[in-house]
Amino acid sequence: MNKTVLQIPINQDLKISAEQEALSQGFSSLQELVRVFLARIATGRIEVTLQESTMLSKNNEKRYLNMANDFELDKNIYASDSVSDLVNKLHENSIS
Repeated sequence: MNKTVLQIPINQDLKISAEQEALSQGFSSLQELVRVFLARIATGRIEVTLQESTMLSKNNEKRYLNMANDFELDKNIYASDSVSDLVNKLHENSIS
């Protein structure tokens, strides 16, 4: 097999973080992850899509967990019979 070396200058903190994540996902090294990735992209077996994760603040995370708990307990939930009924209820809540 004809081999070559690929050098990619990156920040040391990025390398360390990426290496830890590669290990946590079952790769033996960051190099193995890069080799697998390059092999799959070269053969068209994967398509790259970059999407940033949404991170909630601690307050919002707690708020949404409480809301989910309320839904499970059927608590603090309003059911409306019509659109106008729902709009009236929303207006009541925005005034109080």
